[in-house]
Amino acid sequence: MREMPEPVLEAAEFQRRLLDWFDRHGRHDLPWQRERTPYRVWVSEIMLQQTQVATVIPYFERFMGRFPTLAELAEASQDEVLHLWTGLGYYARGRNLHKAAQRVMAEHGGELPVASLDALAGLPGIGRSTAGAIIAQSTDQRAVILDGNVKRSLSRLHAVEGWPGRPAVERRLWALAEHYTPEHRVADHTQAMMDLGATLCRRGTPECSRCPFVDVCVAHARGEPRRFPESKPKKALPTRTTLMLVLQDSEGRVLLEQRPASGLWGGLWGLPQFDDLAALRAWLDAHVPGAALQPHWPAFSHTFSHFRLEITPQPARVGGLDSVGEARCWYDPGNPGRIGLAAPVKSLLVSLAPFALAAPEGA
Repeated sequence: MREMPEPVLEAAEFQRRLLDWFDRHGRHDLPWQRERTPYRVWVSEIMLQQTQVATVIPYFERFMGRFPTLAELAEASQDEVLHLWTGLGYYARGRNLHKAAQRVMAEHGGELPVASLDALAGLPGIGRSTAGAIIAQSTDQRAVILDGNVKRSLSRLHAVEGWPGRPAVERRLWALAEHYTPEHRVADHTQAMMDLGATLCRRGTPECSRCPFVDVCVAHARGEPRRFPESKPKKALPTRTTLMLVLQDSEGRVLLEQRPASGLWGGLWGLPQFDDLAALRAWLDAHVPGAALQPHWPAFSHTFSHFRLEITPQPARVGGLDSVGEARCWYDPGNPGRIGLAAPVKSLLVSLAPFALAAPEGA
């Protein structure tokens, strides 16, 4: 195993440069900075996982407006939590946030265990780096982070070879992050490290000329900052296909069903899905006798991190049908309920509304 790269600066000098830059150019008025409670910081950190700040801000503000306290989040239904998460993506984050809130109420007296990195990191959806960020920003106690922005900045600064997802490479980056983390102004240092990667040391177009470390950055000296960090080895994305049943009743409502708690779109509401038309017809014959199929709509794709899903919407009409079974409901697009929708389902209902949601003939 390779040793940790030699730090390019003494820790004190790194911290001085970083905080001087942050004081002048960092972000100081983000919504979760105005009141740095553990709960608010935690929600923001979960939302910011794999999502940009500009996207997160309106979601965070709506979420805080509905769930201003951890106790209120814990008491809410999963449907309501996922409803407010709809469109933010990576829905396991929302489910884990809800589960963690309930665990905190049951096991930690309603207070996030910010005195213990291990206890905090053991809650659903948190992990080591997120726990460090919560502790550092809400208590100003020393805790180390290594999110995507920090990995990118440290990888370039030291020209760390290898994909950061490999355990050996990640260990080297953790050692560097540990070396540079101060004992004081830890909250500002943590935000500064994230800001550096988000605003200067960006993935595609780093602004090296404005960076406080340009004179010591090894990747910059080599003229190849974009080579670091190395990308995950690519695999061709497989394509899966599905039929989504868009079943409307005589009032124009659409039948939805809740997905299983785990797996794709876990806990969200979506359109019934089938592998082929024969399976869809058999399901209609068994559950919705008398339903009339209509010509299918154009297929579209939704890309996940590990596969591409090709979706063909299949519309159908039915007269009155009150009983639809457990984990199913009639959804009124004109008066939508507060439930979590799978993103492509929401987009489908909105984008195809002009003809998809027209009132049935004779209504």
